[in-house]
Amino acid sequence: MLKFVEKFRDNSETYKKSAPLKKDWININWGAREEELKWLNSFSLEEGTKKHLRILLYGPAGSGKSSFINSVDSVCQNRITYPAAVSSSGDTWTTMYKTHQIQKGIARQYHPFVFNDVMGLEGIRGVREEDIKHAMQGHLKEGYKFNAKSPLQPSDEGYNKNPDRNDMVDILVCVVSANALPMMKDDTLNKMNVITTAARDYDIPQMAILTNIDETCPLVKKSITNVYKSKRIRRMMEELQSKLGIPLTNIFPLKNYHEEHDLNSDIDMLILKALRQIIQIANDRLNKAEGSCFYLGKECAPVVC
Repeated sequence: MLKFVEKFRDNSETYKKSAPLKKDWININWGAREEELKWLNSFSLEEGTKKHLRILLYGPAGSGKSSFINSVDSVCQNRITYPAAVSSSGDTWTTMYKTHQIQKGIARQYHPFVFNDVMGLEGIRGVREEDIKHAMQGHLKEGYKFNAKSPLQPSDEGYNKNPDRNDMVDILVCVVSANALPMMKDDTLNKMNVITTAARDYDIPQMAILTNIDETCPLVKKSITNVYKSKRIRRMMEELQSKLGIPLTNIFPLKNYHEEHDLNSDIDMLILKALRQIIQIANDRLNKAEGSCFYLGKECAPVVC
């Protein structure tokens, strides 16, 4: 326990308040919300590939996985929505494997991408690495209930023995709270490393999202547009890069909607920039695999579009 406290204290020192950078290290056109939405609404998959891109979110409990789904849905519908249940206690809330479609502004019209998230990673109470591997390969049936004590077995009811490409994951996104990063436990990090290694072996691209940036940095709390002037946020992104092996170009800091009643265009921009990169990388990977009868290293069932 003392060792953990000392580690937390040492890590916390790394993120002490420091003077902001004089200029953003990444330039964002904060007034381009409508342009980003126009691109998003016009995005489509090549005919005959898949019905949708499948985006799998994972990370520690309370990191903001479900909140990110809600935030994306809110931006797309131009109002605050909560299609995915979220936890207010910091404990894991997701217990079932569920696909979340993202509705456009028009009723019953959906974007050609979907989200799945899993229960948190924490220790013996968290999701098993084997279940995330099953999800990446398309073996989890809709509605499968996660069991922290035992991973899914091929003989179980929730196991999809014959996944097609629509069931398989196109990109893996790790969601980590900036508040929790300095005190992340070794068992959680070990699970993350097993998962990132599996994704690499399956040739699934990876990204990371750093949430709660306004809660960990006073400069960003003052204005979300200061995010790329913050040395603290930059150091956290670099630490996440070091822990997961994901390049900085694929790590996006943002703030989820969780207590707001109205949308904010600056918050929207960070969400939209992250979402665009997720979609583009996933689509690049899909196009690369197109024409091959193998996907995730295995022969696939025919695609049904």
